[in-house]
This record gives sequence, structure tokens and C-alpha cells, in this order.
Amino acid sequence: MPSFSQRSKDRLNSCHPDLVRVFEEVVKHYDCTVLEGQRSPERQAELVRQGKSKTLESKHVAIPVSLAADVVPYPIEWNRRGQQRMRHFAGFVFGIASQMGVNLKWGGDWSNDVWTKRDGLQDQSFMDLPHYELKQ
Repeated sequence: MPSFSQRSKDRLNSCHPDLVRVFEEVVKHYDCTVLEGQRSPERQAELVRQGKSKTLESKHVAIPVSLAADVVPYPIEWNRRGQQRMRHFAGFVFGIASQMGVNLKWGGDWSNDVWTKRDGLQDQSFMDLPHYELKQ
């Protein structure tokens, strides 16, 4: 059974308890790693400068705990095949979250229509496939 490394646990534990619960269940079935949990405002500003984020008001910067986590399946691949795996992973994450009563938003589908629209992943200009946040 897969499990998180200590580094992934530390990153996940900087997040809201609902995100912790969801991803602790996900990792039991789907090998994955937590890339980021809570971020400092300085780190967020750097990611915006690099074009890897679009806002300084990210849910990663929330206090006292992050309302977002960046999580990807193993093996980590950023190519087309990896993107397909991240989409599959997102479906699994949404299934687990739904069973737990946790509402999520995913960076691969900001408008939340991918599950009902065949080409839903093409209707946005900024893809952030590792990003999951609590929907409020």
C-alpha cells in the first residue's frame, strides 16, 4: 500500500484538516506526493513572477492553514502522458472527496464543468493540474 514520505506528510499537515483527510485516504489507493501545502506570501509572489500562479491571493497562503494543496501521482511526469494521468488522478480524488462530503475545486477545471463537458479541459487559459483547493 502506498504511503506519504515524511516530507509529503509535513506539507500536507500545513493544510486544512479536510484536505488532510482526503489525501490521507487517496494515498492508500493511489501513489502520490504532496508538492506544496501552505506558502509564504514571498513564495507566492515568486510563483506569480515565474508565471506558475496567477494570483497573490492564493488559497495556499491562507492562515492559519492552507486551503489548497498541490498533489501529483507517481511517477511525476510533466509531459502529455503525465497530464493524462493527472486528469485520471483528479477523478479519483474527486470521488474520495465526494464520499467524505468535501467539496473541492481543481486547477485543471476552474469552472468545474469537466465532469459534464467532454472538452471541459480546453475552456480555460491557465492549467494548474496539481492544484486542489477547498470550494467555499
